[in-house]
Amino acid sequence: MTSLLSPEIVTADSLTERCDSCGAAAKLELTLASGGSLAFCGHHANKHAAPLASVATKVTMEEGFEWAGQTHPA
Repeated sequence: MTSLLSPEIVTADSLTERCDSCGAAAKLELTLASGGSLAFCGHHANKHAAPLASVATKVTMEEGFEWAGQTHPA
């Protein structure tokens, strides 16, 4: 199912998770509409921004990170 609404976007001073794709320090954590969560480094978060934004209900970004999927200021 694709979300018609933009996910809630919040910022955090820092994130403690590691990227689920490559293991680097996470810059973005997603809460998925289907349940569960995923974490991504800056590279993978921006590489997959459009599909990630469509399945997330909440996005937590590290302060200062510029996410390509952000459609409005946090």
